[in-house]
Amino acid sequence: MRTLAIETASDACSIALFEGEARLAHTHQVIGRGHAEALVPLIGAMPDKGRADRILVSLGPGSFTGVRIGLAAARALGFAWDAAVLGYPTLALIAAQAQAVHRGVPVTVCTNGGHGEWFVQDFGADGEALGMPASLTPDAARARRRQTVIAGNRAGAFAALDPAQPAEVIDIAPDAAAVPLLSPASLTPNLAPIYGRGPDATPMADRVRA
Repeated sequence: MRTLAIETASDACSIALFEGEARLAHTHQVIGRGHAEALVPLIGAMPDKGRADRILVSLGPGSFTGVRIGLAAARALGFAWDAAVLGYPTLALIAAQAQAVHRGVPVTVCTNGGHGEWFVQDFGADGEALGMPASLTPDAARARRRQTVIAGNRAGAFAALDPAQPAEVIDIAPDAAAVPLLSPASLTPNLAPIYGRGPDATPMADRVRA
């Protein structure tokens, strides 16, 4: 089985192609913005233009735009190739990357959110999520408990909130090459984005009722 992994929920545009357990190709570029322009050409540059039997795509939380771009590409390619498309949570991938280094250790994942907030979620020693991801201000994050191992692009800032508490910081972005580390239970055919926070705009119906 050939698998294409797509990860666009962070500043990185990351894709990987696997044949069974063997990795055929991988690219991971920190681009900030511009995922829409970069993603399809990067896939097209892969062996057989990235064609696969199965596509794994990040559901977020992360960049609203990046998540939607990755999902749109995955759905379109899945239709064109008659390939199965499954989603996975972005923070679960970061936790899996951290636990590949610190095996059997609980992890708190902390990444960029929106409007100065952070996405925060805890994972147990078995890699399973301990609750849902939360979008928190740094002050709110300071008030919650965390694990000793903190992973993600805001891990260092989270640890710095309480320098007296021991912390092992792993500053990483989600990487498509790491999807084999995910548990099968992390994969879902439900391709609904995980936004992690409410919409910024008030729906028109709610404005009218107000």
